[in-house]
Amino acid sequence: MPPPAPAATAAEPEPEQIWQDPTDSLLARLRTHPGGLDSNEVQARLAAFGPNDAATVKRNPLWLQFLARFGNPLILILLIASAVSAATGDVASFVVIFCIIMVSIIFDFVQEVRAQNAVEALRQSVAVQASTRRDGQVVSVPLHDLVPGDIVELIAGDLIPADSRLLESRDLYINQALLTGEPYPVEKQAGNHAAGADNPAGASNAVFAGTSVISGTATALVCRTGKRTALGQLATSLAEKPPATAFTVGIRRFGILIMRFTVLMVLFVVIVNIVFHRPMLQSLMFAVALAVGLTPELLPMIVTVTLARSAMQMARRKVIVKRLAAIHDLGAMTVLCTDKTGTLTEAAIRLVRAVDGHGADSPHAFACAYVNSRFESGMKSPLDEAILAARPFDMADFRKVDEVPFDFERRRVSVLVDHGAARRLIVKGAAEDLLRLSGAYQDADGVEKPLDAAARAAFQATLDGLGAQGYRVLGIASRTVDASHRTAMIADESNLVFTGFAVFLDPPKTSAGATIRALAQAGVAVKVLTGDNELVSRHVFAEIGVPVTGVLTGAAIEHLTAEALLGQVRRVNLFCRVNPQQKQRVLLALKRLGEVVGFMGDGINDAPALHAADVGISVDGAADVARAAADLILLEHDLSVVREAVAAGRATVQNVSKYVLMGASSNFGNMFSMAGATLILPFLPMLPIQVLLNNLIYNVSEIAIPFDRVDPEAVERPVKWDIRLIERFMLVFGPVSSLFDFITFGALLLLFNAGESLFQTGWFIESITTQTLVVFCIRTRRLFFQSRPRLFLAAMNLGAVALAIGLAMVSIGKWFGFVTPPPLFFVFLVVATLAYLGLVEVTKVFFYRFMARQQ
Repeated sequence: MPPPAPAATAAEPEPEQIWQDPTDSLLARLRTHPGGLDSNEVQARLAAFGPNDAATVKRNPLWLQFLARFGNPLILILLIASAVSAATGDVASFVVIFCIIMVSIIFDFVQEVRAQNAVEALRQSVAVQASTRRDGQVVSVPLHDLVPGDIVELIAGDLIPADSRLLESRDLYINQALLTGEPYPVEKQAGNHAAGADNPAGASNAVFAGTSVISGTATALVCRTGKRTALGQLATSLAEKPPATAFTVGIRRFGILIMRFTVLMVLFVVIVNIVFHRPMLQSLMFAVALAVGLTPELLPMIVTVTLARSAMQMARRKVIVKRLAAIHDLGAMTVLCTDKTGTLTEAAIRLVRAVDGHGADSPHAFACAYVNSRFESGMKSPLDEAILAARPFDMADFRKVDEVPFDFERRRVSVLVDHGAARRLIVKGAAEDLLRLSGAYQDADGVEKPLDAAARAAFQATLDGLGAQGYRVLGIASRTVDASHRTAMIADESNLVFTGFAVFLDPPKTSAGATIRALAQAGVAVKVLTGDNELVSRHVFAEIGVPVTGVLTGAAIEHLTAEALLGQVRRVNLFCRVNPQQKQRVLLALKRLGEVVGFMGDGINDAPALHAADVGISVDGAADVARAAADLILLEHDLSVVREAVAAGRATVQNVSKYVLMGASSNFGNMFSMAGATLILPFLPMLPIQVLLNNLIYNVSEIAIPFDRVDPEAVERPVKWDIRLIERFMLVFGPVSSLFDFITFGALLLLFNAGESLFQTGWFIESITTQTLVVFCIRTRRLFFQSRPRLFLAAMNLGAVALAIGLAMVSIGKWFGFVTPPPLFFVFLVVATLAYLGLVEVTKVFFYRFMARQQ
């Protein structure tokens, strides 16, 4: 074993053009060797170079994140104003206000950090790994832990983790579409002299972050990581955030709407107090406290906690969420596109026969299929695994010369092999394509005969018959080449000799039909996009009891214009023989029609569609490129898991909506109430301390919303974020809230002859009582007694009311300016609250009926 690399006292400079320097020079400059780095050196370099992630923004330390919350201008103004008040003798007010602000900030900070940490832990549990040599052993580490000088091993399906120089390679083909836009694989070879090395993408002896291995194997030296990679240099595109979802836009629009009203209200309050010659400092503090109270500052935390809780629940249901916003997209999903294997079938593929063109058993067809699969260097498909597992085959006399790897345009793989003195190209792939490329066939005795029209028709009938019985079929063909022919090329895949068919069985999944029907009942149409032919796919649909509403083949899609495809995709639920670009076209057409589209895939070819979908879904055992592109990772390859995740996503959106609807009604109503109170009262309707305390108690009570139950009918259909409903809800229920505020004002002034302290105390209690208890009405579209909330939600809101009343009854309430109300006030409070909740219930019924007619 080679000695460990010498420890560097400082991070070595990364090479600028990794494809030009000799390999030995690169190894020396990076102070490493083919055996890899030791753990101590890795930690030092990780500290020097940072994580290997070009898109991640480094998170500030927790103490800086906490202090950043004091950067809110409203908080700063309030603290300064209260400090000035303390300097003039009112120290108690400053202390109380400071304590309230601290409690509120700590509460918000702790909840959000805990939620973020929980989600990050889930995300890391399915992070893409790289095989690297550390301490003389090959270990798997997350991509972001790689450093310059690491030695990584690559196989088909792997993402290239960083800009790297090839040390060894074998039949290595790379997809560089992310860098060049070119969808076809590019061959790479280790060596000191790079062909086409004018730019990184053209360097034949180097591989670059963000690209992926289509076939072959390699060992590579990591030279540049993170933002220093060729991908990281695309700083502008990486810095751009992905397009905002309807959910994100809706949350932002609601926040901006409330903020605008808040600014107008604060200006109004300040102007009125100036006109009435009220104390300027107290008026300013009241205005700022009012702004804090009316601002939905808890909204980001509520959204984060709700989404994080949903992510944790989904993890228990074997779904890992990588992107929180995808939970909303999942709840809004109207179409799910998926492959057939593993979703409609058991993915327990086995080779049942190898036959000639007439359907008779053919040992020669099996031998060719076995040799091709054994020597194929790409990521082994389940069909390859089934061939190799079928029965042993003696490979002693075979030697691989070269290979043309599989790609999804050709849909075949060719290997050039020597068998004794003969050199032969063996091709395995889509059966109809190999029949088209063949000019001869082998009969049962191994004699080559012309593939005339009659034989071709007979072979096609055999293929159709196997497909109609639900068998998956690969074609096998070959041709003899001259011994001087050392390189396999696509051009060689012509004038082939057809050998036969490899016949596979993948049993239909018994639960698939019921799950598809359940998804359809829930408003999610399932469309199957498969590489199999139409006959096989129709058989599977029939077996699981799902009707085929329409079929489009890849060949048909190729000839359809974008507009013509738009007219077809809604009707069709089976797309056969489609390649990655055609899958992407189907998804984009559905999105143009206004559908929210999910895509479920696990192969190298699925990455473009996973990127194009509103929500990309993959599985834990998928290729690296598929898992990296997905938003959700299933730990179990089953549609029923998706059905459960859809319901969880819808429930999450409903719970966020509850908080927003409560904020919309209570905040908008409070604005009217404050405006009226400021005009008619010779004193402040609430002290600044009381406004802040009201806001704190209300916010704490709403922390239970993410844990609330959701009515079953609320998640029966796709749930989209509806800002129009929220705006109308605010305009309807805000005035209802204000009406009872004004009734309370009248009762306090006329019935109880309230002075300043009693008025402020009475309105504080009434305000907390009505705006917290109304959650029992707003949380459901049913009558409130027909929907049972979580005990936690009920306890938090009833506890908030008890706390508000209790503060007015104990001596500590004097710190906040409270006095004990007369007993009759509580009789009024009960009557007024019941009347308010009753009016909300009646208004709710008419409101939702009106909204239903508008849709």
